This record gives sequence, C-alpha cells and structure tokens, in this order.
Amino acid sequence: MQISAVQNYITPFTSQSNLQKADNKNTNPVSKAGEKSKLVTATFIAGLGLGAKLLFEILDGDFVVDELSKGTDKILERNHKNVKGGRRALYGVGIFGGLVMMFIGGVAILYTLFKSPKINYEGNINAHKHSKDMDVYIKSNEAERELYTQMNDKAKSATSEEKAKLQEQYMQMQMAKNQIPQFVKDMK
Repeated sequence: MQISAVQNYITPFTSQSNLQKADNKNTNPVSKAGEKSKLVTATFIAGLGLGAKLLFEILDGDFVVDELSKGTDKILERNHKNVKGGRRALYGVGIFGGLVMMFIGGVAILYTLFKSPKINYEGNINAHKHSKDMDVYIKSNEAERELYTQMNDKAKSATSEEKAKLQEQYMQMQMAKNQIPQFVKDMK
C-alpha cells in the first residue's frame, strides 16, 4: 500500500494547474533575470539617445551626409535597378533612414555591451533588495490574513461586548494595513 502526501492528492474535480496556482500564490515574483532585463532595456534606450545625439553631432559636417547618400545610391543601383520616379525616391528615403537607424542601433548595442558588467552587478543588487522587500510584504500579508480569519471565527460566536472589541481591533488592523513596497508602486 502506497500513501502519498495530501497536497499531491488529485481528485477528478481538481487539476494539476489549480494545485500549482495555489502553491505559487505566495512565491516571490522578483527575479534576477527580470531586474536585469529592466536595466538592459533602460541602457539600450539610453544608448539609442546617445547614438542619435552622436549622429546629429557628426551630421554637422557635409562629409557624413555625402557618404550616407552615396551608400543609399549604391544600394538602390544594386538592388532596385528598374525602379524609376517617385517609387525610387521613396526607396531612397527608406534606405537612408535604414542606414541612419543602423548607425544609431549599433551605437546603442555597443553602449549596452559596454555597460553590461554594471548591469549585471546592479541587477543582482536590485533583485536581492526587492526580493527581501517582497518577502516581508508576502509574510506580513499571510499574518494579516490569518488575523482576519481568527477575528472572523471569534465573531461568529461572540457576545455583543466581544463584537464591539473585535470591531475596534478590526479598525486598528485596517489603519495598520500592510503597505505595498515602494518599487512596486513605482512600476505603476
């Protein structure tokens, strides 16, 4: 005869996904990968800004504009020989924009790669700090939920004086409600 744990017992009316949802309800949602991805995204966007600023600084001279125009003409001649008129002009604008975006994106990628050790370090620190804050929040929510359950159980069989006392305690609990961590508020 084999005896299994109660939490692993599945009746025909419950599914495995419902059990997993119940188990994952109190897990910490903060991860190192998530924190690092936020930093990578922010760094890449900053790199796009840096690339655009650098390109506009370089574009002050006529040399870069001439080189981009020559590159656009070469691509048009090689790939779109038979295109004439307005369509050729639209292709030229698109190719020119693509070359500009390729430059800006390249600078952003290089900037992100240059900052990657700092991103790794700060991501680990942020994940640790936010994880601890979230753990405190989750544990205090569990304690708060348990107190409310106990108060509710007492209220079912309480006298009027005990109910008045429970109502006073309930109001105190509402005033001391668990606060959401600041980093979660900042994400909204």
